[in-house]
Amino acid sequence: MTSLALSSALSASLPALVSQAGERAGMRFVEFFTANIRNPNTRRAYARAANAFLTWCAEVGVADLAAVAPLHVATWIELQSQTLAAPSVKQRLAAIRHLFDWLVVGQVVPHNPAASVRGPSHTSRTGKTPVLDPSEARQLLDSIDINTPAGLRDRALIALMVFSFARIGAALAMKVEDVYTQNRRLWVRLKEKGGKQHAMPCHHLLEEYLHAYLVQTGIQDDPKGPLFRTIGRGTGQLSTTALPQANAHAMVRRRALAAGIRTPIGNHTFRATGITAYLKNGGSLENAAAMANHSSTRTTQLYDRRRDEISLDEVERVHL
Repeated sequence: MTSLALSSALSASLPALVSQAGERAGMRFVEFFTANIRNPNTRRAYARAANAFLTWCAEVGVADLAAVAPLHVATWIELQSQTLAAPSVKQRLAAIRHLFDWLVVGQVVPHNPAASVRGPSHTSRTGKTPVLDPSEARQLLDSIDINTPAGLRDRALIALMVFSFARIGAALAMKVEDVYTQNRRLWVRLKEKGGKQHAMPCHHLLEEYLHAYLVQTGIQDDPKGPLFRTIGRGTGQLSTTALPQANAHAMVRRRALAAGIRTPIGNHTFRATGITAYLKNGGSLENAAAMANHSSTRTTQLYDRRRDEISLDEVERVHL
């Protein structure tokens, strides 16, 4: 959702406490999401959290926005902890804390009620994203029928995420011109989180799949158009509309099921699969971090699932 669309949506459905605080408070609330937060995924998550919290506050009898107290925040966070995982609860608390910081700076409220509230403790050395074995990833790619534009697109998109460690958001934001030739090799240009631009040479299989997709669908002649597109209704051909992230998620689930893969994978699975396969084949953690465009190797370690195989081997040592 664009900033303008989100602004309209928020303005049309302001929480009651914000509406009652006046026009200035409403404008400041909307500006928090549109002017202050650039990442669209963070916007959506923070907007859901803020609306849920302020709606709950009104339901329990909080008189106005300035009357929101640390007790209200702590109670709501405790309620969230009963149904959500710790990282989700911490994200919701961060949303409330940052929102009220913004309102304090804008002189809408006198203090930040979330400033002193502590979230649930959580540490993790391994991420929870489902990961495929390299043979399963190969099986999935080989199972895709490439006699249709949709098949060519899907194989190219999945391969891009596996071989370049691309986030789904960066992949779907690519233009056709972001696939280019340099030093006789195909390269991809990714616009990652935080506005970072990241370029990588293509693995030979990714080069093959992207070339087939671009040439056989004819989109190579539309450099400013989106690289990954929806399929036109009733035509079976690529449209000029970029593929939405939700559609990509449904696609990978459908392709995995058709390939006989029982792991409930998502878009992020391929990033973790690629990083793990790279490390298993002797790649260094530092290079993996650079390829994944991570600012710290600690983040990359969350995608390293080599320990899972060690654990499985050890479990099988239990003989009865």
